[in-house]
Amino acid sequence: MTRAVLHVDMDAFYSSVEQRDDAALAGKPVIVGWTGGRGVVAAASYEVRKFGVRSAMPLRTALRLCPHAICIRPRMQRYQEVSRQVFSVFHEVTPLVEGLSLDEAFLDVTASQELFGDAVAIARRIKSRIRELTGLTASVGVAANKLVAKIASDLSKPDGLTVVPRDQVLEVLDSLSVRRLPGLGRKTGEKVEAAGIHTFAELRGAPDWVLRPLFGRYTQRIRERAAGIDDRPVLPDLEEKSLSAEETFADDISAPAALQAELADIAELACERLRKRQLMTGCIGVKIRRQDFTTFSRQRAVAPPTHDSRTIARVSAELLDRWLAAHPGAKLRLLGIVLTDLSPACQLGLFEAAPPYTTRLDATLDEARARFGSRALRRGNTIK
Repeated sequence: MTRAVLHVDMDAFYSSVEQRDDAALAGKPVIVGWTGGRGVVAAASYEVRKFGVRSAMPLRTALRLCPHAICIRPRMQRYQEVSRQVFSVFHEVTPLVEGLSLDEAFLDVTASQELFGDAVAIARRIKSRIRELTGLTASVGVAANKLVAKIASDLSKPDGLTVVPRDQVLEVLDSLSVRRLPGLGRKTGEKVEAAGIHTFAELRGAPDWVLRPLFGRYTQRIRERAAGIDDRPVLPDLEEKSLSAEETFADDISAPAALQAELADIAELACERLRKRQLMTGCIGVKIRRQDFTTFSRQRAVAPPTHDSRTIARVSAELLDRWLAAHPGAKLRLLGIVLTDLSPACQLGLFEAAPPYTTRLDATLDEARARFGSRALRRGNTIK
C-alpha cells in the first residue's frame, strides 16, 4: 500500500477563533498578541496580513504597518478547547497523529485508506468535519512523507488542499523558494540566498564547496530535503521532554523583590500546566535573560519528583537568588521556569476523578482556575 501522510494546518487559528466567536470581527484586520512595549504578534488574520503583518512580529511594528488593526489578548484556554475538537477529527480516521502545536499535526493515513478511501478523500473528509464542528477552515498537504506534506499544506492557504504525488515531487518543489524549506531559519535563508541559491532546484544541485560553509556536516541532509527525501515516521503521542513558562517584561526589572514576585507568578503557571498533563518533574530550572539579550540558565535536581507548587517555586527562587547575588544590579527582560526529567504522576486511585495533588491548596487553586479563569484565584506572593 502506498504510504500517505497528511499535514493539517489550521488557517490563522487564534485570530480565526476570535473572528468566529465575535461576529463583529468578521472581515476585520485582527491581531492576537500580547500588548505592552515588547508585545509580539501571536496570530494575524488574513485581512491584516495584506499589510505585511506576520506572526512573531513586534506588536509596535505590526501597528505601524496597520494602525487600524484590532488587537486582542490571547485566550489560550479557548484555543485549547477548539484544538481538542480539531484533534478529535484526526483521531476519527487514524491513531497515527503527531501533534506539532494546537493547530497543526501530521497524520499517517496509509492503513486508513481501506476504510475511508484514498488519501485525498480522507483529506476532504477532515476539512469538512473540522468546518462542521468548529466553523473554521484548515489547509491540508497530501504526500508520501512528512516533509513534502508540510510544504504542500502551505502552498494554497487558506482552506487549501494540495496533493503532491510521489512521481511529481521534484516538479512541484524545484521552482519553490528555499525559504519554504521547513527548518531553514531566516538568517540561514538570507545566507543561502546571498550565495546565489534561491530555489529548491538550485539548492539540490549546488556543489559541496558552496553548501559546506553554510551547512557543514548537514550538507547531504539538506540536499536530500531539497529533493523531497524524508523517511521520518509519524510518531503519535510523543513523550514530553520538558515543560516551561516564561514572561518577557514590558520594562526591564532589576529589583530582586519584583523579580521574585514575577518568578512566583511564572511558577504557578508552570505547575498548573504540569498537573494538567498529570506529570511530575525531577529537575527544576530557571531561564534568565538580561537587558543585552544574554541568556543564562540554572537548574537543580529534586527527589522525589514533584508537581507541588510551593516546592517548585521555592527551588526556582533559590536559583534566581544565587544568580542575582553573582550579578548585582542586573536588569532583566525575561524570566522563565523550565521543568525537565518529567515522569507520570502517581496512578489515579479507583475513585479519583482528577490528578493526585501534593496539597489540597493546589487542588483548590486548579479547580477555581478551571472554572473561572487563570487569574480567578492567586497566591499572595504572586500579586504584584
